[in-house]
Amino acid sequence: MLYLDNSATTPLLPEVKEAMLPYLLEEFGNPSSKYYSYAINAKQAVEIARENVAELLGSKPEEIIFTSGSTETNNMVLKGVADRHQSKGKHIVTSKTEHPAILDVCKYLEEKGFEITYLDVDSYGRVSYDDVQNALRDDTILVTIMWGNNELGSLNPIKEISTLCLEKGIFFHTDATQVIGKISFSLDDYPGITFLSCSAHKFHGPKGTGVAFIRKDEYGISTPLTPLFHGGGQEQDLRSGTLAVHNIVGMGKAAEIASSSLNDHIAKLEHLESVLKDLLLSKFGSVITFNNDDHNKIPGILSVQFKGLNNEILVKKLSPVMAVSTGSACSSSKPSHVLAAIGLSLDEVRNTIRFSLSHLISVKDLDIIKSL
Repeated sequence: MLYLDNSATTPLLPEVKEAMLPYLLEEFGNPSSKYYSYAINAKQAVEIARENVAELLGSKPEEIIFTSGSTETNNMVLKGVADRHQSKGKHIVTSKTEHPAILDVCKYLEEKGFEITYLDVDSYGRVSYDDVQNALRDDTILVTIMWGNNELGSLNPIKEISTLCLEKGIFFHTDATQVIGKISFSLDDYPGITFLSCSAHKFHGPKGTGVAFIRKDEYGISTPLTPLFHGGGQEQDLRSGTLAVHNIVGMGKAAEIASSSLNDHIAKLEHLESVLKDLLLSKFGSVITFNNDDHNKIPGILSVQFKGLNNEILVKKLSPVMAVSTGSACSSSKPSHVLAAIGLSLDEVRNTIRFSLSHLISVKDLDIIKSL
């Protein structure tokens, strides 16, 4: 079966598995313990992983906080900023196409008395810089806009928005889950990004681990927020809990590979997307319509309408030979709020499936499209 649902999760690289195994078996120490070799080795392994992730993101290692993934990080940042800084204001700006791990937190915060502005998007799912600018108020404490959309692949103007927030003294968070390992950037070039979320399993690392990037100022002090978890004070008192060393090591190895091969992986994804698009057009012609833009997008994501075909039925029929999805794996039981936000009718939403590629796929693998 050809796996084309890499936006949901990616297969673990063999090199990542091999890096993890010693920390599941022989090197099982708790990195928060002291003096003996098991603990020292575990701590060293965590710090090497932290350096590898920082290298991939273009940040300082001490700005990397390990979490269980983007969902936790999103909760950590939004709830932490809201709690810590509500005396300055209770207004937050986001978009209508964010992941449920943002939108559901915003709904929770509304119940706690915060006011959320949900920005409209264009026909490809991008927010407008002008709309962000116009939404800002004196009591705005946080703007949270995803870097790249998980269903359409569209990239938001993160540089411009984060710079605006920096100028206004407003915290800016971006859910970068889908762009890691697929676009080239360095957080050193984005001083307006205060917080960033990502998950290892989206770039061939293990499930159950991710990162909160939390920017430090020129004095080495982290941007203050109330921790989501209280306890033993691990991760600079920002995320308590015994570290999952094996998963962290896996994320570090996946980050190392992604960083060293980034340009090759991007070029491969762009080529695979072009081939897949041509194959779909050749096979299905006027039966299909592409929802996504051709430019300024994450390479390897295609959102395709199959006119007159229910997407749930289509996904089931394809399942013996191909793994695709109707949209986000985190909201698969509901019609896509992302596609609704870009103006598609309910029928058009229900005719749409998402293909998402990996650099591990070969061009020859895509020939399966011809046999459908």
